[in-house]
Amino acid sequence: MNRYLAFFLALVFASLTVSSACVAQPSEWVQFTLEPERGSDRIHASFSDDNRGRHEHNWSSGFKPSELMGLDVAGFRAGGTHQLRFAIAREAGRIDCSGNGGNSHATGNCRFATDPAFARLLSSHGIAQPTREEAFGLIALNVRGELINAVAAASYPTPSIDDLIALTAVGGDGRYITRLAHAGYRPQSIHGLVEFKALNITPEWIGGFARIGYANLPAHELVQLRALDTSPDFVAGFDRAGYRRLPVSTLVQVQGDRSDAAIRRVGPATQGIRAVGRRARPYAGARRSLVTSRVAGRARRVVSRTVCRLIE
Repeated sequence: MNRYLAFFLALVFASLTVSSACVAQPSEWVQFTLEPERGSDRIHASFSDDNRGRHEHNWSSGFKPSELMGLDVAGFRAGGTHQLRFAIAREAGRIDCSGNGGNSHATGNCRFATDPAFARLLSSHGIAQPTREEAFGLIALNVRGELINAVAAASYPTPSIDDLIALTAVGGDGRYITRLAHAGYRPQSIHGLVEFKALNITPEWIGGFARIGYANLPAHELVQLRALDTSPDFVAGFDRAGYRRLPVSTLVQVQGDRSDAAIRRVGPATQGIRAVGRRARPYAGARRSLVTSRVAGRARRVVSRTVCRLIE
């Protein structure tokens, strides 16, 4: 694995480690706050372990009122102070909360528990039972059983709880894994699968390259191309100009700079493919830096949107 792909993996999983820290640490209670979500009729819920003395272990998200089961929405919005209860039920477990609220603001405490059926599903696939912290993470990220079953059906290595959280954090689900497998694409590891989903590498996108002569590309080359938003149409343009089946390394180098100057550096078709490679080589270091930067930025955006909001 080259250095900038290694950096990508390190970044994603470092980000997910931070995001996992957003879930509650082992404690008797988790505190909640409910407030209106700006610009919508949703309710913004924040959950924190204030026993830690800091605000780095939070989970925050917007919910439809119907998703907060049992919440007296009228009482939450009415004046005065009222006792309020609600629950969040997901495949991985359930959070039960109670407290006081009114005037569209509520606070209180929550308990949570892993769903026994979900715990049995984990065991059936050889996955260790989650710690208290991991259990809250599975609920918060809404990790689903169909993801676990799809990973097993596609013969990936047995995932850890962190792997399941990582896949869910970048939007991975059973359908995505199954579609990749049916199309004949299966990264060698869960880490590779997270790469694919974080960059939105789809069977359709891969198929576009296969149709122009780039079938069976290694996973790391697909990641490089996608990180720079290289499209089959972009590559086909070189074919039409007489540069047939350019190496992926050359495409990555050239695609890193989409200005007219980059096209001029490629030169006329009569100079041949070797000239393209010669002219691209001086820019290899810059291209690697650009790939790293773009992949890093995309990973950060995906994780920050999906996992949790760190409340200052």
